[in-house]
Amino acid sequence: MLNENYNTVKNEYAVWLTTLGFSSAVVLDYKDRVRDFFEWLESKNINAVNIITQKNVENYFEYLQVRKNKRRNGALSISHLNHNFLAVDKLLEFLHQMNLQTAPIPTNYRIKPDKQQRINNIQPFTKEEIKTLQANINNTYSQLPFKLKEAKQEQLKIMFALYYGCGLRRNEGYKLTVNDIDFDKKTIFIKQGKNYKDRIIPMNTGVCKALENYIYNYRNLLKLNHKRLFINTTGTLNDSLKDLQNVCDCEEIKSKKMTLHILRHSIATHLLQNGMSIESIALFLGHSSLESTQIYTHLT
Repeated sequence: MLNENYNTVKNEYAVWLTTLGFSSAVVLDYKDRVRDFFEWLESKNINAVNIITQKNVENYFEYLQVRKNKRRNGALSISHLNHNFLAVDKLLEFLHQMNLQTAPIPTNYRIKPDKQQRINNIQPFTKEEIKTLQANINNTYSQLPFKLKEAKQEQLKIMFALYYGCGLRRNEGYKLTVNDIDFDKKTIFIKQGKNYKDRIIPMNTGVCKALENYIYNYRNLLKLNHKRLFINTTGTLNDSLKDLQNVCDCEEIKSKKMTLHILRHSIATHLLQNGMSIESIALFLGHSSLESTQIYTHLT
């Protein structure tokens, strides 16, 4: 439990981020990361923001780089670390905006990912493997009652439609609402994707039909307490992908990491193999720079 000083600052920080236009998901994420920072400070008997020093921030960043991952074996990923560094830097910026002159200066410290290691960690599915996975959707959840089984299978189909067919990032797809989909224009509106950029993605006929069927025959028949397109959380969606992976007989498919983001990596690789230009793929994926897209040239 945070002390009153830290708790007040954390909540005011969240309000400030919101006024800057950060999405609710990012605000919640940064609040959690700043809470971790404050808890670490409290463990060092540093109990107020006006006594935090530059050295305290440096020590915390060093601590994060050796801290064990609480969810799985090993250390924190470079991406996770950089998000923590950014959240704390934004906090320091906020403190200066609030005229706390003694606050440490934002560090702008980030760890540059090892490009070759990132390439080695990506194992996209081949076109044939994607087809095999999709063909096995109707073989999943055979033990469930028909209605529940059918709803889960339809959700799997739109996961492939959005994350493979449209190349969405995990949170881009998860935050989609029914209102973001324009069936007349066959487009999907991505609100505040990575780097807080909006973009519009075209849908092909197959994606359009899959979404129409899911929305009108399944999702809209349920009484939900949220407006998201997906019924379940991202954790449950990834679990569904693993359930699909497990019903496939192909050992090569079973040996690969199965996540929503791997579907995005897979479509990017396939577009490149089909001859699409790097510039067009970057636009399709919503990359800010070609450097992010060029990683797929190494995969192919």
